[in-house]
Amino acid sequence: MILASMTGFARAAGTTGPVQWAWEVRSVNGRSLDVRLRVPNGFDAAGEVARTALQRTIARGQCQLSLHLTRPETPARVRINTALLCELAAAVARVPVPDGMAPATLDGLLGIRGVIESEEEPGADPDALARDLAEGVVRLVAELVEARRAEGRQLREIIEGQVSAMERLRQAAEENPARQPESVRARLAASIAVLTEAGGLDPARLHQEAVLLAAKADVREELDRLAAHLASVRELLTAGGPIGRKLDFLAQELGREANTLCAKAGDVTLSRIGLDLKAVVEQFREQVQNVE
Repeated sequence: MILASMTGFARAAGTTGPVQWAWEVRSVNGRSLDVRLRVPNGFDAAGEVARTALQRTIARGQCQLSLHLTRPETPARVRINTALLCELAAAVARVPVPDGMAPATLDGLLGIRGVIESEEEPGADPDALARDLAEGVVRLVAELVEARRAEGRQLREIIEGQVSAMERLRQAAEENPARQPESVRARLAASIAVLTEAGGLDPARLHQEAVLLAAKADVREELDRLAAHLASVRELLTAGGPIGRKLDFLAQELGREANTLCAKAGDVTLSRIGLDLKAVVEQFREQVQNVE
C-alpha cells in the first residue's frame, strides 16, 4: 500500500490575460495538519479554496501555501480627441484677438482637459482568473501528493531495512548462548560459591535469592514483546495510509524493550546486542517522524 512522507513541494503556474499567477506549497513534518496561507489582497476566497483542497487530501504536515501574482506594467495608451480639438480651434478662430495678445497655439489647446485622453490596458477577467486559479489548485494538490508519495516510497525501503535489522538482532538475542539455562546456572553457581566461601551465609537462603535473580534476569518477555511490536510495524507498512503516529508509538515501545534488554543482560555479548538494537531503534524513530 501507499506510504507518504510529510515533506514535499509543489508549484502550479499559468497566465490569465495579462496576469501571471503561481501557486506554491511546501510541507514539512508536523504533529497534525496545519495549513498557513499567504495570498494578495482580494484573493482570500481563492486561498480558502486551496486550503480546503489540501485539508481534504492530506492528513498531517505543516504546509506553507502562497499565491503569487504578476501584472505587467504597460504604459497607458494616449488618444487625442480630434473632434473636441477641432471644435476648440474653430471657436478660438471666431474670437477677435485684442492687440498685444498672442493667438491660441496647438500646445495650448492640447493642454485643455479632455483633448488628450489616456486608456489603460484591460485587466484579466475576474471570472476567468478565478476559474484558472481553481484549476491550478487541483494541479498543485496532485503534484504535492505525488511528491510526498515519492519520498514515502524511499522512506518505506529505509524503514523496512531497519525492521529487518531489528528482527535479526532480536533473533541473535534469542539464540545467544548466554541465555541458555546452563550458562545462567553456571554464572549463578559461581556467584553463590564466592559468597558461601566468605562464610556466615545460609546456602538455602542464597538458593532462594538465586532463583529470584534468575527470574529477574530472564529477557523472555522483552524478546516476545519485541517480536509483537515488529510484527505490528510490518502490518502497518502493509496497510499504508496515514500511519506515522502509530509508527512513532511503536518506536517508543521498541526503545523501551531495548533499554530493558540492556539492563537485564547478564552477559557482555547480550549487552552488545541490546546496544546495537537501541541504535537501530533510534534510527527507526527518526525516520518514522517523516511519515504522514
